[in-house]
Amino acid sequence: MRAVDPRLLRLGRATRRYLAVSVLLGALTALLVVAQAWLLADVVSRAFSGDQSATDLRTPLSVLLAVVLARAAIAWYTEVAANRSSSRVKSQLRQAFVEKVAETAPSADRQPVGELATLATHGIDALDGYFSRYLPQLVLAVIVPITVIVAVAATDWISAITLAVTVPLIPVFMALIGMRVRSRQDRQLRTLQVLSGHFLDVVRGLATLKVFGRSKAQVETIQAVTDSYRRSTMSTLRLAFLSSLVLELVASVAVALVAVEIGLRLLHGHLDLQSSLFVLVLAPEAYLPLRLVGTNYHASAEGLSAANQMFAVLERPSPARGDRSDVPDPATHDIEFDRVLTGYPDRAGPVLDGWSLTIEPGEVVALAGPSGCGKSTVLKVLLGFLAPQTGTLRVGGVDVATLDPDAWRAHISWMPQHPHLFEGTIAENLRLGRSDATDDELWHALGLASLADRVAELPQELETRLAERGAGLSAGERQRVALARAFVRDTPLVLLDEPTAHLDSATEARVTESLRLFASGRTVVVVAHRPALLAMADRVVELAPAMALR
Repeated sequence: MRAVDPRLLRLGRATRRYLAVSVLLGALTALLVVAQAWLLADVVSRAFSGDQSATDLRTPLSVLLAVVLARAAIAWYTEVAANRSSSRVKSQLRQAFVEKVAETAPSADRQPVGELATLATHGIDALDGYFSRYLPQLVLAVIVPITVIVAVAATDWISAITLAVTVPLIPVFMALIGMRVRSRQDRQLRTLQVLSGHFLDVVRGLATLKVFGRSKAQVETIQAVTDSYRRSTMSTLRLAFLSSLVLELVASVAVALVAVEIGLRLLHGHLDLQSSLFVLVLAPEAYLPLRLVGTNYHASAEGLSAANQMFAVLERPSPARGDRSDVPDPATHDIEFDRVLTGYPDRAGPVLDGWSLTIEPGEVVALAGPSGCGKSTVLKVLLGFLAPQTGTLRVGGVDVATLDPDAWRAHISWMPQHPHLFEGTIAENLRLGRSDATDDELWHALGLASLADRVAELPQELETRLAERGAGLSAGERQRVALARAFVRDTPLVLLDEPTAHLDSATEARVTESLRLFASGRTVVVVAHRPALLAMADRVVELAPAMALR
C-alpha cells in the first residue's frame, strides 16, 4: 500500500487546489514554528537576565501570542479545507464507482453486492482520515523538519547534525510498521466485506432458512465472522498503539540527545541561554509532524485499503461500445445469431457453442430446454450484457456490437427471471419502463397483467408504497408488477424470462392471453417451461443439453 496514492490525487481540481493550499499552509506553519521558538526563547532569556521589566516584555509577548493564534488559525483552516476536499473527492469517487459498477453490473464476474455496498459506503467514508489528517500532516512532515534543521543550523550546527541524523529514523520505523499494517488492514476490510455480504444473503433468504430450520446455523456463522472481524480490529489497534509507542520512544531519545549536549555546552559556557532555549524548544517540533504522520497513517490505512479495491473496479476495461444510433427496428427486421459462442469466466466450457438462430420479424419465439442449457444466456446476449466471444448477433444485417448499447436497449422491454422492485410507489416502479407514461397507461398495463383489480383494492392504489424488493406483495403479484412494467415500456422487442412463474393456472391463462394480444406487431422472445406459454409461441426452440455447462 503506497503512503500516497496518486490515483486519489488525480480526482479533479478540488484535490489539486487543496494540495497547493496544504503546501502553502505547511510552509507558513514551519515559519511560525521557528518564530514561536525564537520569541519564546527571547522572552524567557530576557526575563531571566533580570534587566528587563514587564513593560519591556509586553511587545515580544504580544507578538508571541499573535504567532500562537496564527498557528491555531492555520491548523483550523487546514482541517476545514481538508474536510471540504475530502467531501468533494468522496463524492467524485462514489459517483465514478457507482457508474462503473452500473456499467459492468450485468457481467458474469461481478463482485457480491454486499462487498460492493461496503466499498461504496464504509470504504469511501474511511477516506476522511486520509484527507483530513494524514495528507496535511504528511505535508508538514516534509516541510517542518527541514525548516527546523536549517533554523537550528544557523544557531548551533552540532545540534543540527544530531537532528539531521536522528530525524530520518522516524520514517524508517514508519515504513517497517506500515508494511505490517498493510496486511492487517487488508485482512480487516476483507473480513468486513465477507460479513456484510453474508449478512445480506442471510436477510434475503431468511424466510427459506426458517422453513428449512437453518436460521440458527446462519446465526452461528455470522457470529463466527463477527468474532473474526473483532479479533482483526483489536489486532490492528494493538499494532497501532505499539507503533505509536515506538515512534514516541525514538523521538524522545533523539530529543534527549540534543538536550544533553545542549546542557553540557551551556554549562561550560560554549552556548548562550537564548540559543540553548531556542534549540531546545525547536528540537521537538522537528519530530512532532513525523510522529503524527505515523499515528494518522493508521487512521487512513483502512481508507487506502478500500481505495485500492475501488480502483481495481474502476480500472477494469469498459465493455466495448458501438456508436451507431440508427438501430434497425427489431419488429420489422430479422434477428440472427450466427455461430455464437459465449460463456462465463467462472464456469468451465461455453454455454452457447456455435449456436445459430434466426428470429423473424414479429415472431414469438419460446426458448425451452433443461436448466443450465443457455436460455437466459440468449437473453443476455440480446441485451448486450454478454458479448459473443466468437460469432455475431445481427439485427437487420447490422452487427449489434456496432450499435450504441443505450440506443439498442431503448428498443427492448425486458423482464428477468427474478425481477427487482424498488422501494417506492407502484407507479414509480411501473414508470421505470417509461417515465412519461400516464396513469391511464399504467392502469392498462396492470389490466394486461391481471393486476388492476388487486391494485384498485389498495388504499392508495397507484401511490401505494412498496418496500425494497416489493415486500408487501406476494411473489405472483411482484411478478405481475414486473410484467406490467414491461408492458408500459411498449417496445418492438420484448424479452421475457419465465413471465408466468409463481402464478396459478387461472391467472396464468389470463396473462398468457394478454401476452398474445400484446405480442401483435412485436418480436417476442420468451423463456418458458410451462405448456401455456409454449402453446402461445409461433415457434419453440429447444436448446440441446449438449449446450449445458460442463
